[in-house]
Amino acid sequence: MIDRYQLRYFLAVVDHGNFSRAAERCNVSQPTLSVGIAKLERFLGAPLFLRSSQRVELTPAGSRFLLHARRIEGEFNQALQAMTDIGPAASVLRIGVLRSISGALLARAAAGMRAADPAAQVELVEGSERELNGHVARGRVDCALTLVERGGDRFLEQPLFEEGYALALPADHPLAGEAVVAAESLADNTMIVRRHCEMLSDTSRHFIERGVRPHFAYRATNDERVMLLVAAGLGVTVMPERHRHPGLTRPRLAGFDARRTVGLIFGAQAEHLAGGGAPFLHALRMAAALPVDDGAA
Repeated sequence: MIDRYQLRYFLAVVDHGNFSRAAERCNVSQPTLSVGIAKLERFLGAPLFLRSSQRVELTPAGSRFLLHARRIEGEFNQALQAMTDIGPAASVLRIGVLRSISGALLARAAAGMRAADPAAQVELVEGSERELNGHVARGRVDCALTLVERGGDRFLEQPLFEEGYALALPADHPLAGEAVVAAESLADNTMIVRRHCEMLSDTSRHFIERGVRPHFAYRATNDERVMLLVAAGLGVTVMPERHRHPGLTRPRLAGFDARRTVGLIFGAQAEHLAGGGAPFLHALRMAAALPVDDGAA
């Protein structure tokens, strides 16, 4: 018999790419997770993963089993949700949020939800793009605010807005009044690294190709903290255009034209939400449609 925890371990390894991150996600030790995977492989009579020093890959048997494992886990979560819907928690919208999404956008959506329906409830689950895809696939969240139009057809997508990336400089920076700043002009500047940024590799390459190898004062995963520290003069950084904060200026980085599309992805059991319904999603769509200068973040 296959136990559910074995399915969860298996799917965690698939979604996170190695055993250590999967164990962390499942809140177990790596040896415990490895034992669970080994039991599953013995029961199925075939190895599920090809293991290397850096990453694990699915075997042909693992790829075949993945389709069934996703369906079983999804149906299990739907069954739990169906039972939950009997009780008062049925009105809670669970939405994943990409770490690099502006907090001000979420705050505006929350305020809009409260104004429209004070009784509405929402649960926000923060994560990386990969983590959120896994949450949606497994039914742990109803939908996720993340990057869309990336060439996949795994989920129903609803684009909300497109944005580029720009520098974040303190208001008293010598280049704060410029509309466009060349990377070479920042060669002697201290910088802050946004480690969770999906364009981190591209940004680093842009500076390195222009001979800029700055000192890094902070390696962060919290954008609100980054903006506070930039405004305080600790360093400069590159962020999505919609991020705004008092004491910051946002000139363009010359020659860096990367853009991203942000939107909602929906799990199979929650595709009906794409048509409207939940007050938070309605408020989020309204906030995303506002111009950045009007405070939409």
